[in-house]
Amino acid sequence: MSKRRTWVCLFIAVYAILVSSSWNLLRSVLNWYKLQYTSSNSDYSPSRLPAVYASVVLGAMFGAMSMVAAMTVAVPAVMVIWISVVVLLAFFGKSRRVLVVEGRKITREVVGFVFKVLLKEGNVVAAFCAVLAYFLLIRRDFDSY
Repeated sequence: MSKRRTWVCLFIAVYAILVSSSWNLLRSVLNWYKLQYTSSNSDYSPSRLPAVYASVVLGAMFGAMSMVAAMTVAVPAVMVIWISVVVLLAFFGKSRRVLVVEGRKITREVVGFVFKVLLKEGNVVAAFCAVLAYFLLIRRDFDSY
């Protein structure tokens, strides 16, 4: 099997695990919200706090899932870039000791940059999913009256 097929199979396996675990969590959060909503449905002004809690949990879950999915794609690309830079430094006649020091600096910079990008992407997805989930849950509440 080629390297590309190996990475594709690994990516599909990670995605399948993420979807399976997130699906179970999604169903448990929605079941909890349904239980909270039906228990507070006795009066005509139910509390919106369970909808806020459920939407925040769903947003955080999908934000974390998007960060993990992006990391599975980014790690091989970052490794190729890192190896290319270290090999280029070796071709320019750097000694092994200097290569180790430069490799550590490059690793620190690349990991910091990738972490910042993943965190920003995860926060954007989490905020978007939380707002969307809140409005969908509230709309479902209003449609039931």
